[in-house]
Parts: sequence; C-alpha cells; structure tokens
Amino acid sequence: MPNIFAFEGFIPVVHESAFIHPNATVTGNVVIGRDVYVGPGAAIRGDWGGVIVEDGCNVQENCTIHMFPGVTVVLEASAHIGHGAVVHGARIGRNALVGMNAVVMDRAVVGAESIVGALCFVPADMVVPPRTVVAGNPAREVKQVSDAMLQWKTDGTRLYQGLPRRLQGSLRPAEPLRQIPPDRPEQQASYQTWHETRQAAPADGE
Repeated sequence: MPNIFAFEGFIPVVHESAFIHPNATVTGNVVIGRDVYVGPGAAIRGDWGGVIVEDGCNVQENCTIHMFPGVTVVLEASAHIGHGAVVHGARIGRNALVGMNAVVMDRAVVGAESIVGALCFVPADMVVPPRTVVAGNPAREVKQVSDAMLQWKTDGTRLYQGLPRRLQGSLRPAEPLRQIPPDRPEQQASYQTWHETRQAAPADGE
C-alpha cells in the first residue's frame, strides 16, 4: 500500500485508476486525478497548502511537490514531472514537461506545452509562455516548442499514462533470482530520446 496520510482533517483524494508507488508519500490536501503515475521516492505534501494533480500527469521518482502556507500547487492535465524535479508553489501548464532535477519556484507559471530543461532553475514569479523551451540557471527562453518536439513529449507522457494500469496488473514483491532465466523476454525500444528522434527526422528544423 502507498504511504497516504491524513493531516489536520485533510485526506488525500486519489482516483482509482491512478498508481501511487508504495515508496511514495502523499500527505493531506492533495487531489490526484485519473491515470496519474507517482513514482517511488516522490513526496507530495499538502500540509501547508493544497496540491491538485490533474488527469494524465506523472510525478516521477524522487520528485517533491510542496508550497508556502495557503498556496495551491496545480499540475494541469498531462503535465510531466521528470525524475528528481522540485515544484514549489508553482503552476505547471497542460501537457508541459519539467525535466529531470529541474526546480520550479514559488508563483512561477510554466505555460501549456512548454518544456523546462533538465537541471533548469525557474525562479519565483517567472512566467514561461506557452510552447516555449527554457533552460539554464536562472532559466532563459531558448526557442519555441516545434510540432515535432511537442509530439515527442506527448508520446512520452502517453507511455506514463498507460503505466498505472500495467503496474496495477503486475507489480508485486519478489525474491531475486540467482541466475538469468533463458526465456527472459527482450524489452522493446518503443520510445527514443529527443536527440535520437531529431536525428531520425531532421526536417523539422530542430
């Protein structure tokens, strides 16, 4: 069972189709929508304020979602929060991507379909326009999100939207094997990095 805790009368609300890993922690005034994935080590703290995670979002391993008192953090539908990222008191727009180990600070707004690069620092009060790539510390606008890049992001998020159902059907504690079985199946490369995707289809101008 996941670590879900009531706090001062607030009990998290989690849609039955969502998957919260047993090693994640969800506390207090948190609402989690349909087909949401919350990975191991993630902490979603609705103790001082609220957190709304809309349908189709993913909050990956070791992410932290928190806020100052009285603030509500919103992850709009299909927002994608990469491994180790921190979202503190901010709003992440529909179908936006926050890259691995990025930090998005208080009152910042990441516009719909935008991409925050890995290790990026988005300072307090910054507004990232829709369909904009930002990178660096502090974040700066780099370019617009092309149609190809947006499709790549959307496809990646769709993988995570299907993951809760797969995990609910097959995740279980197990004792480790001592040898690799001869019939161990091969996992298919059904999705590639943006760099690989761009090399395969350079005509988009990226």
